[in-house]
Amino acid sequence: MAILDKHKFIERNASLLLVLSFLVVSIGGLVQIVPLFYLQNTIETVEGMRPYTPLELEGRQIYIREGCYVCHSQMIRPMRDEVERYGHYSLAAESMYDHPFQWGSKRTGPDLARVGGKYSDDWHVDHLTDPVALVPESVMPKYGFLSETPMEPTYTADLMTAHRWVGVPYTDDQMANAAADFVAQADPNRDSTDLAARYAKVTISNFDGQPQVTEMDALVAYLQVLGTMVDFSTFTPDASR
Repeated sequence: MAILDKHKFIERNASLLLVLSFLVVSIGGLVQIVPLFYLQNTIETVEGMRPYTPLELEGRQIYIREGCYVCHSQMIRPMRDEVERYGHYSLAAESMYDHPFQWGSKRTGPDLARVGGKYSDDWHVDHLTDPVALVPESVMPKYGFLSETPMEPTYTADLMTAHRWVGVPYTDDQMANAAADFVAQADPNRDSTDLAARYAKVTISNFDGQPQVTEMDALVAYLQVLGTMVDFSTFTPDASR
């Protein structure tokens, strides 16, 4: 009974309750944060991860601009039902070049962390143009206008510079060839040797089938790279962490 009386006294004293609550939260926060200062890296290094190509990066901007993250998450939780439906659970390293990350918290549509290579370019274009035609129960808006919106790499180098400032390791060579790489990835008829040398496992395709580069090309290029950088057939977690 004495303990309840003391608790009642704390609840009725707003100033004391505030101080004690702050103390509890502070201790809990320190317990979680302090150990991180003794780790050399909080993200396990995973082979295969690379920065987005200029076209993929522009596509990511369109993905964010159109609010795709509101209905689609990009994080597979380490639970059996998640893994059976979507594939290997997401690794922290897969988001190391995402600013901001696109983990999401709501799934009106399926998780997209492993959507890269799951469908053809044509499927993505048709789905974005008229979602209900492919998925009758879909409530997704139509994005056919992306195919009608030509895109130039006018500010692509500036976008890469912004990401470089926050830690994405774009090299001087990648920065200098931003515009050329942007166009080359969407044109299979061009010489893509240099592009492939700068970005490992890059997909080169006329994503929407049109002669000019469009916003649809950029968005599909981004979707097609999601979850494809890490080879999970050879991935072994670092047991020392």
